Amino acid sequence: MSDARYDFASDNTAPAAPEAMQALLAANQGFTSGYGTDHVTARAADLVRALLDADAEVRFVASGTAANAISLAALCRPFEAVLAHEHAHVCTDETGAPGYFGQGLGLIGLPGASGRIDPPALEAALAQPDVSYRQSPAALSLTNATEYGTVYSAGALTALTRAAKAKGYGVHLDGARLANAAAAGFDLTAIKNLGVDILVVGGTKAGMPPTEAVVIFDRALARRFDARLKQAGQLPSKGRFYAAPFIGMLEDGAFVRHAAHANAMARRLAELTPFKVRHAVEANGLFVEMDEPALKRLHAAGWFAYRFLDGTVRFMCSWATTPETVEALGETLARIA
Repeated sequence: MSDARYDFASDNTAPAAPEAMQALLAANQGFTSGYGTDHVTARAADLVRALLDADAEVRFVASGTAANAISLAALCRPFEAVLAHEHAHVCTDETGAPGYFGQGLGLIGLPGASGRIDPPALEAALAQPDVSYRQSPAALSLTNATEYGTVYSAGALTALTRAAKAKGYGVHLDGARLANAAAAGFDLTAIKNLGVDILVVGGTKAGMPPTEAVVIFDRALARRFDARLKQAGQLPSKGRFYAAPFIGMLEDGAFVRHAAHANAMARRLAELTPFKVRHAVEANGLFVEMDEPALKRLHAAGWFAYRFLDGTVRFMCSWATTPETVEALGETLARIA
C-alpha cells in the first residue's frame, strides 16, 4: 500500500489551501503578544463572529478532538453524560478524550439514519429517570454535516436542541465539516438561535493546516475557559498561527467556496460509481456498498478507501479534489465492480 493514492481516504489527507498558507506567512511578521492575545487572533475571531453573525467568544485549538472534548467537559460534570449519535466522532474516534478531559463524563449513543439522531430516541433518553447507578445526561452533542455526509436543516436541529434545552441540558455542535454543510444550504447565521452553547468550526477538513475554532455562545461558559485550555495543552504561546488560517479562508469566502467544490466532486463521483450509494450525498462524502473482494481490487488498483462504521466504503472529497481525479477513480470503480 506504500504507493496507494489517498486522495479520497479522507478530507484530512489533502494539502492546505493557498489562502490559508498565505495568511500564515502574513502572520509570520514581527513580534506580537502571546497566548491568543495578539492582533492576528483578534482579527480571526472577528471573522468567525461575522461568519456566524453572532456575538460570541472564540478560541482556536489544534484539533477537532481537543475542541470537542474540552467543549463537552465544559458542559458536563464528571458523573454526568453526553447524548450523541452512536456513530458520532466523539463516540467512535476520540479514544475516550471527552471522558478524559471531563474527568469521567460518559457518552450515550443514540440511533438514527444516516448519522442524524432519531427524535423519538432522543425523547426516550431524555425521559430516563435519574438514578444513582447510571450517568444521567447533561448535554447533547450534534454534528453538521454528519459522519455520513448528510446535513441537518435548521428546523431539524431546533427540534433536537429544544428537547434538550427543556431539560436544562447544554448543547454542543461539532462542525468539523460545517463549511460543507453551509455549501449544501445550511444557514450558519441560524446557529445562534438554535440553542447551541458551544460550536466547533472545523478548519482542518475545510482546507487549513491544523486548527479548529471553539465558539462559545453561552458567555458564562467562557469564564476561565483559557485556563481550561492551558491545562489541556491547547493554549499555545504562538497562538496567531492557529488563528491566521481562518483569516485567509474567511476574508474572501474561500471557506464555503472550497467546500462547495468538494461537495460537487462528491456528487460527480456518485454519478460515476456503479456501486449502490447508501446515504444521500449532501456534503462531501460518498458511502457505497462494496464487498471485500471489490475493496481489495480497489486497493490493488492503487486507491485507498476505508470501510466505515456501517460497513460501507467511504470516499471523501476535499477542496483539492480535481475533476480529472474523480473521473479516474470513476473509471477504476467501473472496472472493479
